[in-house]
Amino acid sequence: MTSASTTVPTDLTNERLPSGRLLALGLQHVLVMYAGTVAVPLIIGGALKLPKDQLAFLINADLFAAGLATLIQAFGFWKFGIRMPVMMGVTFASVAPMIAIGSDPNVGLLGIYGAVIAAGVFGILVAPLMGRMLGLFPPVVTGTVITLIGVSLMRVGINWAAGGQPTVRAVIDGVVKDVPNLAYGDLGNLGIAALVLVAILLLSKYGRGLISNCAVLLGIVIGTLVAMALGKVSFEGLNEASAIALITPLHFGIPTFDLPAILSMCVVMLITLVESTGMFLALADITGKRLSNQDLTRGLRADGLGTVIGGLFNTFPYTSFSQNVGLVTVTGVRSRYVAVAGGVILIALGMFPKMAHIVASVPQFVLGGAGIVMFGMVAATGIRILGSCDFNRNRFNLFIVAISIGFGMIPTLAPTFFQYLPKWTDPFTHSGIVLGTIVAVVLNVFFNGVQSREEAMRNAAANTHGTE
Repeated sequence: MTSASTTVPTDLTNERLPSGRLLALGLQHVLVMYAGTVAVPLIIGGALKLPKDQLAFLINADLFAAGLATLIQAFGFWKFGIRMPVMMGVTFASVAPMIAIGSDPNVGLLGIYGAVIAAGVFGILVAPLMGRMLGLFPPVVTGTVITLIGVSLMRVGINWAAGGQPTVRAVIDGVVKDVPNLAYGDLGNLGIAALVLVAILLLSKYGRGLISNCAVLLGIVIGTLVAMALGKVSFEGLNEASAIALITPLHFGIPTFDLPAILSMCVVMLITLVESTGMFLALADITGKRLSNQDLTRGLRADGLGTVIGGLFNTFPYTSFSQNVGLVTVTGVRSRYVAVAGGVILIALGMFPKMAHIVASVPQFVLGGAGIVMFGMVAATGIRILGSCDFNRNRFNLFIVAISIGFGMIPTLAPTFFQYLPKWTDPFTHSGIVLGTIVAVVLNVFFNGVQSREEAMRNAAANTHGTE
């Protein structure tokens, strides 16, 4: 039996896996991020009151573009792509600004696409500057940010397990209101979520090889089969879905470019790059890959290029999905080709709506059982990184962790805390990850200063021992 102290190979991200195993692991990644991927087009389309056929096209275009962006990020293309197991999806930080842009009758949907394309180009141009900021992210900052990512995502997993959101929108006397979701916390839903959780734990402990690696996927399959037997899975609309959908660029027309809209989306792009920096540092630690400034720049450039592709293919800004960081931790599979397989599957789902419809039919409470495991693993990874920090001789590190996590939890625990601040601050104050990252970076600079490039690289190398 291999010792726990065995050195992790340095290039596990380039490991080639058998095709069957690769397909299963790629599908597992898609299932984890599918709900988040289609949520943004559903929200934006609903807010802009798009007809059902256009809304369906938005979802297919989103899946197709997410697949393309994932291939660029994971497989790599010229000076684009971090070449790690990264899945790309639409960033939620863009939702509020895009609704505001699209709701303006003088701008509309085409104005959203123009702003998205411009923001993507902006992201490509500023990526090299972000890549040189590695000295701002020592272990005390990266550990705090990664812990905060996991803790913030737990709300998503918990709500999934309960069957959705605590409130739903309903029209009462002609007025749209948020009313309690009576199905939230249904004991049947919680029971199936618990079954998925237990199945994942048992398969992880007693399974071998592919069974253990695919524990999350198999747990979701088991939960879905039980939900089907109990009549909790609906395939309504499957027969009406077309067999093949052709995703054409500029489907809604030529984008328009409105300066205020572009500026607001460029702010979102900066926030996305900060979030992605945290994701890449987390993956570098998990996969055992030494992350250079050039690697970071290529990854951030891919975020920008993915956003340009999103605007051209009738969808929205793309970023690295944090949900999948937890899955890499759970499976222990660090190969970037798993994400490449996931990208191919996303493209297929975008082009074959019936396949997408079947995947979309997996109930949220089934995903919730898996989400609690994966998102908790992200937080555990951050805690492990913080364990390498010196809190005894540098008491200021405690201030950095405590205050950053405190600020980062505000949007989760008190969503209306910043309600009287100007609207333009929403992208900063509505994301706990962004807020916590900014506070952690500022406090670290205040207390500890900025690391030299050499010191930053030594710290990165010291933390690339992987997670067993």
